[in-house]
Amino acid sequence: SQTFCQTCNLIQRMKPMRTARVTRRSFSPAGIVVRRGWSRPTRRTMDSLAGSRRREARRGAGSADKILDRNSNFRELWRPEGEEGEAVVGVVGYGSLLSERSALSTFDSVENFRLGIVRGYRRVFKHVAPIFLERGIAIRETMEMASLSVEEGCDEDAIVVSLFDMKASEVPAFISREEEYRFVAVTPEELDGSPSPSQHVMCLCSSDEDFIRNYGEPYYNERYGKYNIGRVWDLPGILPCPVYLRHCTIAAEAAGEKCHESFLDSTFIASGRSIRSYLEERQDILTTLPPEHLRERYGG
Repeated sequence: SQTFCQTCNLIQRMKPMRTARVTRRSFSPAGIVVRRGWSRPTRRTMDSLAGSRRREARRGAGSADKILDRNSNFRELWRPEGEEGEAVVGVVGYGSLLSERSALSTFDSVENFRLGIVRGYRRVFKHVAPIFLERGIAIRETMEMASLSVEEGCDEDAIVVSLFDMKASEVPAFISREEEYRFVAVTPEELDGSPSPSQHVMCLCSSDEDFIRNYGEPYYNERYGKYNIGRVWDLPGILPCPVYLRHCTIAAEAAGEKCHESFLDSTFIASGRSIRSYLEERQDILTTLPPEHLRERYGG
């Protein structure tokens, strides 16, 4: 297509840059493992650029993937399918919420919990969560304080996720807990590949500027300024918070092989390295227990 050709021409004019090298693994839903190294932009890089443009074009034409207005409490996703006809909203979990136990400890109600697939996105540890700073599990000296989000990938990307329903009355509390994110409505697949009958809300990567637009600079400074970290999103050199990465990895492993392999191969640190590769080097993360008072909360 013209868009793809323009992308190729642009990349051919670029100097060599540090990017991900891609190999294939048959067991991963996305079929992708990332290795670090110095190379020219890969076909994945080109596909990602072109894929993002295609998704943006589809959104403009009324695509199923739609950025949600937090001020509406996601009313367009409400379904009268809960117990006694109470409205519910579908949720996509891709980190700690891969664990049903974690979901039950976070939400007042969790219905129809199961695994599914979301295509066109990938997981990435790229922003600072204030809760990690408040609880003392962020390691500022080594920049190990990142939480997890999803970002748009290429059309071949896919992540195994959890799917469940929360009561619509819980949406304001959900938005408040996840205030640093944008929210997108996606139509996931069930684990057998069949389309889900309803759209679900998923927390999407954002920016400091977007947070300020939503809540104002005084609140931004109140929440983050006291930690003097510079930025919340896209902070250079940021790495996963070890306690939280261990928590998510255990949750993914407990959810089964497909979920575990997807988490390892379709989740990345901010530099683009896969979590599988990162944990091969940092095996201590999985063997180091959280602080005693947080072991149940961050126990997978």
